[in-house]
Amino acid sequence: MVYTKIMIDTTVEAVDMVSYTLGELGVQGVQVEDKLPLTEEERRAMYIDILPEQTESYDGYARLTCYIPIGQEAEGIRNSGTSLEEAAVMNIPELLANIRAELDRLSEFMDVGPKTVTVEDTEDTKWLNNWKAYFKPFRLEENIIIKPTWETLEDKTPEDIVIELDPGIAFGTGSHDTTKLCIRQLKKYITADCEMLDVGCGTGILGMIALRLGAGAVLGLDIDPLAVRVSRENREQNQISEAAFVIRQGNLLEDAKLAASLRCQFDIVAANILAEVIVPLCGVIAPLMRENGIFIASGIIRAKEDEVRQALIKNNFKIVNTDHMGEWVSFAAEKGDGY
Repeated sequence: MVYTKIMIDTTVEAVDMVSYTLGELGVQGVQVEDKLPLTEEERRAMYIDILPEQTESYDGYARLTCYIPIGQEAEGIRNSGTSLEEAAVMNIPELLANIRAELDRLSEFMDVGPKTVTVEDTEDTKWLNNWKAYFKPFRLEENIIIKPTWETLEDKTPEDIVIELDPGIAFGTGSHDTTKLCIRQLKKYITADCEMLDVGCGTGILGMIALRLGAGAVLGLDIDPLAVRVSRENREQNQISEAAFVIRQGNLLEDAKLAASLRCQFDIVAANILAEVIVPLCGVIAPLMRENGIFIASGIIRAKEDEVRQALIKNNFKIVNTDHMGEWVSFAAEKGDGY
């Protein structure tokens, strides 16, 4: 398969915002290279005794790399928002123009560095699995460990919850701030035998953790058939039954029949998506929840925090917890009267 390789030179400070912008433009995965030294916490979390030597000193710059499929070989790797059957090849000149325009816009309020965009074609697809060398077991909170399926785990206690994960090309390894925020909220609000809906389930990580925390049943929905497949594979890898964790393809914003079939079923709804999706979702989610149900919304960039807050309030949610991590925000909101 042939790909267009796009490299963007920016600053470490701007990595999250540029990555977020690429996602908005439909890019489905970004590789980040920087010289940022590992913290002691990160060193401990990597579960290895000898770390590679850092030969270059930190200079504040970073390179983001993404790969865009060229031609009809792109089937199975789709643009955001389309089905596999409608898989479309990105318009590379248009994408590059949009990237440059967004870099210029970001530069008005933050240091985005040189903004150099380099393009080349490549047939080398080894990068598809190269990331696995850097995805090691790591501990979330105190007792949740995410373990890649191809890794071994030695540092484990009887109290630990271990989730076996192969993310494939789906979003949600637990390492991103948005997923961590969602998991922190789940630990606060999951109760024994509660029923949960995970909107945009990605790899299935939130649903599997919810079940390990005591939830009775989870329904995972995703518009992406590839994410549905990955979630089901991870469910099987973790020996979770289909009855406990149902995973379906579906779009609550576009399928009124699906939404109607789920009315008043869930004690908790989790959505680790983008603010642009969460805002319209607020009105759709409330009718699906039981009385005093909790809506956990994450994936919200700080610039969109107030917009999401107002959408929750407008739909009669009472915000009971707001959590921040880096540039990201999550809300836990209780369903109010009126639905």
